[in-house]
Amino acid sequence: MKTLDFLAIGDIVVDNFIRLEEAEVHCDIDNEECTISMNWGDKIPFESSTPISAVGNSPNAAVSAARLGLSTGLMTWMGTDRLGDDCMDVLVREGINGDFISRSKEVPTNAHYVLWFHAERTILIKHNEFPYHFPELVAPKYIYLSSLAPTAHLIHEALAEWLPRHPQTKLIFQPGTFQIEVGKDAMAPLYKNTEIVACNKEEAERILERGEDDIKNLLRDMRALGPKIALITDGPNGAFVFDGEQILTVPMYPDPRPPVDRTGAGDAFTSTFGIALALGKPLHEAMLWGPINSMSVVQQLGAQKGLLTRQALETYLKNVPDGYKVSVL
Repeated sequence: MKTLDFLAIGDIVVDNFIRLEEAEVHCDIDNEECTISMNWGDKIPFESSTPISAVGNSPNAAVSAARLGLSTGLMTWMGTDRLGDDCMDVLVREGINGDFISRSKEVPTNAHYVLWFHAERTILIKHNEFPYHFPELVAPKYIYLSSLAPTAHLIHEALAEWLPRHPQTKLIFQPGTFQIEVGKDAMAPLYKNTEIVACNKEEAERILERGEDDIKNLLRDMRALGPKIALITDGPNGAFVFDGEQILTVPMYPDPRPPVDRTGAGDAFTSTFGIALALGKPLHEAMLWGPINSMSVVQQLGAQKGLLTRQALETYLKNVPDGYKVSVL
């Protein structure tokens, strides 16, 4: 086995994008929570249905890393079915090392359904319960851990034991739905061995088990869980990072056109930020990288089509608009 720059660990999915024609969005002005509704019992027309293979938080990060020039692998689990074959085709095309991909005859490949209305989406998710295991591996420079099924606690426990024995490997942890739901105490051994923890503001509030809070408090308390660096994105308010010494903030990179689909924007930001650090970039420069890839992703359907190559991202960096800069909060 060769040493990888970047090993992503997490479930892989086929997203089926269902573009809705008829729906209503209702928002609560007080807490900004919105719901989508359709007539109960009706036949609801839709505009199109588009399957996109080999996505999910960690596969998206793997594709991001490969396109930005890192030697990249993916540890994931899928079925031996047609959907699994489609996922493998994508990973091979992207040049991602498949030594740590496990395929099961008994468990089908994950399929999610994305209700796509305007630029926003609601995702119906189900993580199938695979026979998870953590194999022997040559320590990569970075591990990127994200969404896994509720039964994947074995992976979390194995990593919590493995990381202290391999200090040359840095962990980027982007908690997924079920990793947040089990609570910060259950995930404490992983947080203590994390280099970078990344989430959005609402996820940080759920992880810390509190209501709406100031971004500075959230950053400090997320870092207090154990990570050396806490990164929190906050939609149109930009992103914030705290390394124990200073809080930096960067605005969104302006969209050249109205977004097509916001799926994968957070994955693009987090992975690109971590990849920039893996490439030796300083913290303030890594903050400039993330929003650019995020902006590019939302201009395309799905989480991966818009991910940039290193050359394309550096071109954006050379031509940033006025006001696009990192500031100390």
